Amino acid sequence: MKHTKQTTASHQQERGNSRRVMSVVKLGIAAAVLAILPLSPAVADQRTANNASAEARGEAIKPKSVSFMNGDIKMAGHLYLPNGFRTSERYPAIVVVHPAGGVKEQTAGLYAQNMAEQGFVGLAYDASHHGESGGQPRFLEDPASRVEDIRSAVEYLTTLGYVDPNRIGGLGICAGSGYTVKAATLDRRIKAAATVGAFDMGAGFRKGWEGTAPLSAQIATLEAVAVQRSAEARGAKPKYAEYVPEIVDSTTHRDMREAHEYYRKSANKHPNSPNKMLFTSIDKIFGFTAFDQVDTLLTQPLLVIAGSAAGSLWHSQELHAKANGQKELFLIDGATHMDLYAGEHVEPAVKKLSPFFKRNL
Repeated sequence: MKHTKQTTASHQQERGNSRRVMSVVKLGIAAAVLAILPLSPAVADQRTANNASAEARGEAIKPKSVSFMNGDIKMAGHLYLPNGFRTSERYPAIVVVHPAGGVKEQTAGLYAQNMAEQGFVGLAYDASHHGESGGQPRFLEDPASRVEDIRSAVEYLTTLGYVDPNRIGGLGICAGSGYTVKAATLDRRIKAAATVGAFDMGAGFRKGWEGTAPLSAQIATLEAVAVQRSAEARGAKPKYAEYVPEIVDSTTHRDMREAHEYYRKSANKHPNSPNKMLFTSIDKIFGFTAFDQVDTLLTQPLLVIAGSAAGSLWHSQELHAKANGQKELFLIDGATHMDLYAGEHVEPAVKKLSPFFKRNL
């Protein structure tokens, strides 16, 4: 009975710690895409809005479903080809990496489509263990796997005869930014890297959304994960954490309210993005640091884009400060974290991304 009481108390403490830590980080994980509190009907459907702009210049760019392998995991992707595409030509290509909890049909697809409009081959895909991609267990958020996803996507692009293997770039959004930067430090096939609303998953989980979580909270969270791992080893069902809050109110951080609006209520909500992550992913995330080798191994050109009003801005500032090579920090005045994922704030981001990649790929 004593053990049962201790386990119950631990579970209660675990739920409290999980709720506190996840509520702080939820947006970054989820930053999958839009800014959204008041989303106008004109931009509520990001693909429709983007297709309209493409149609003004010619044929709308639509995704082509593709697949590639990451080890023994079959990855599902969407490939966006430029207007006037010809297999006889060779194009620069960009791997676009979605936020944690997102899928290719959301912000990654939007940016890949925009890049295709600018003349690049754009590839957006579902992370392993998520969406239409394979991988067991489902809903695992493992930074090491996410980085390897990117490298496998690069490998896939090198097999396409119309892609120039020496002109491949990486573009990451929110947590996808941290994963992209880590991949670029390790993989020299990535010739240039750009981030939108950068978020280092490891630092974000350890320190919280605004970077203020005390060490005691970090230890308590790891204790809760340890309890859950032991419980599952004894046959307990997996426990899941939310990427974004399912319930928000006036006390919820603005970034979190906007993430909730985008992922759980707006037209951008997608059935393959169910807002769940294995709770036992958290210790893997705690052990990850996206920017630790930026000062030495990231020699490729770097563009860092962020909203000046984003609670996650400290990630972009830290990344830019650590980089020693060609770099630029571009702030979109007044934009929040989620404001960079659809609507009017995408245009200034694309206007920076396009010339950056054209210069460097």
